Amino acid sequence: MDADNNSRLGSPVPPVDRLGRPLRDLRISVMDRCNFRCPYCMPEATYHEAFRFLGPEERLDFNEIERVARVAAELGVTKIRLTGGEPLLRPGLPDLVSQLRVLPGIEDIALTTNGVLLPRFAPALLQAGLRRVTVSLDSLDPVVFAHMSGGRSDLSTVMEGINAAGAAGFEGGVKINTVVQRGVNDAGVPDILARFRNTGITVRLIEYMDVGNRNGWDRTDVVPSDELRARITALWPLEPLPPRYRGEVARRYRYVDGAGEIGFVSSVSAPFCGACSRARLSSDGKLYTCLFATTGTDLRGLLRQNVCNVKIDECLRTTLSRIWYHRTDRYSEERTHRPALWADRKKTFPQEKIEMHYIGG
Repeated sequence: MDADNNSRLGSPVPPVDRLGRPLRDLRISVMDRCNFRCPYCMPEATYHEAFRFLGPEERLDFNEIERVARVAAELGVTKIRLTGGEPLLRPGLPDLVSQLRVLPGIEDIALTTNGVLLPRFAPALLQAGLRRVTVSLDSLDPVVFAHMSGGRSDLSTVMEGINAAGAAGFEGGVKINTVVQRGVNDAGVPDILARFRNTGITVRLIEYMDVGNRNGWDRTDVVPSDELRARITALWPLEPLPPRYRGEVARRYRYVDGAGEIGFVSSVSAPFCGACSRARLSSDGKLYTCLFATTGTDLRGLLRQNVCNVKIDECLRTTLSRIWYHRTDRYSEERTHRPALWADRKKTFPQEKIEMHYIGG
């Protein structure tokens, strides 16, 4: 059944894309700004003091975000993740969580943050209905941390945020995301793991990805998960855990000694495009169907101008169904299985990929 037929039925049929993948996850960027300048995401040379970020009127307001999320839930979305930039820079974020938590079909709301503002907002987010928190932390070495955060914060502030999230008692727990770059922070990975073993906090080790266009990505900077796992196993033996659901991003392992679990996100060495169920909404209302996309679909204009000349929800439903029905994205798999494409990436992919700070990770 195609997207247009879906939209004419009284009860929407959840769409699947051209590769049979359902729409289950919606990642919503609420802010394109960030208070860090991580070189792999927002290098200072580009995102300097004079860089023009979105103004408040250019971003979707909370009612517009809620409307998109409600229609997406009708089409099968059950999980929402709030991202940035840094999402806690968005004023009143707990109010948005309160609006999203009551949407029919939404089972899980999570947040990805650099942690700096968590001591101020963790209790309000918990009360609003946030279920899970993921904090980005790339090193426990203050010097390496300063380099990887662009010198915009200090390690102790982020650790205070992690502690605040743990003390708040989020039902789904707290996770740490660590982007691993060879020769930059890979030697310090055991320190991070040792710090969070036996705490109930799961560390997820993420292969350095070619997201966006500004980070000078080179494949030699990637530490494949298999190599990293071998290093870790030499210190603390691991055993694999089964996935909890189809399309789970991280491959889960637990320490044999019972100290908890860790995850590996291997989008470079072992892509998982075949089970990807994620769509991404930018803070100015563009919908993207891949983290590595070059173009998105403007939903802000639809919401504010009613370009379909029908009820806005019906227009949204038709548009989202059609976008997903025609989706064929499998960038990471193509990168891996067709290496000839990458001999001259600029020639093969003349359009620039969207930046990670704009649509979240």
